[in-house]
Amino acid sequence: MKKSILAALATCVVSVPAYAQDDASLGGAKVGVVAGYDSVKLSLDGDSASKGGFAYGLTAGYDFDLGNAVVGVEAELADSTAKESVTDILEAGDEASIAASRDLYVGARVGFGVGSNVLLYAKGGYTNVRIKARYADSTGSVGDSDTLDGFRVGAGVELVGQTNFARLEYRYSDYGKYSADGFNTGISASRHQIVATGGFRF
Repeated sequence: MKKSILAALATCVVSVPAYAQDDASLGGAKVGVVAGYDSVKLSLDGDSASKGGFAYGLTAGYDFDLGNAVVGVEAELADSTAKESVTDILEAGDEASIAASRDLYVGARVGFGVGSNVLLYAKGGYTNVRIKARYADSTGSVGDSDTLDGFRVGAGVELVGQTNFARLEYRYSDYGKYSADGFNTGISASRHQIVATGGFRF
């Protein structure tokens, strides 16, 4: 699936310059694929650790071109390969791991055109991530998953063609404290991402 997303992204990004010389409205419906770098950070009592991975997914939205500004709404469904594992915790050979999984985002963005085909924008909204935890030792393994609610803010630049678009974006997500079965672990979760998005306009 990751190879398919990268191939689709590359096709959209390469084809945008062919349309960029023509004036295009910055509004309208958009669908695209997302791919980039994902860094998940866990913090506890002043100590923190980060783990990098590959983020990939799909996005859809609608932009309203107001002339001097663009206002839009968007949704995203993504996943990540970011995973942290440690061994020899309670006994020799055991292993514990925690991984970022399905990520949902719904939010809004506002931007301003630079020339006729370039949009600079900022965004913000709600995000929900699924966290998967697993522990394995000589007697077997146990696993669990939970979801964390948070907020996301970001900014980027978008190149708009007549029928397609490409953007480069940075975003930060904060999920607050992680609780397991109602117990507050004291662990704070957040992530930094740099992603490219390519897709089609309607």
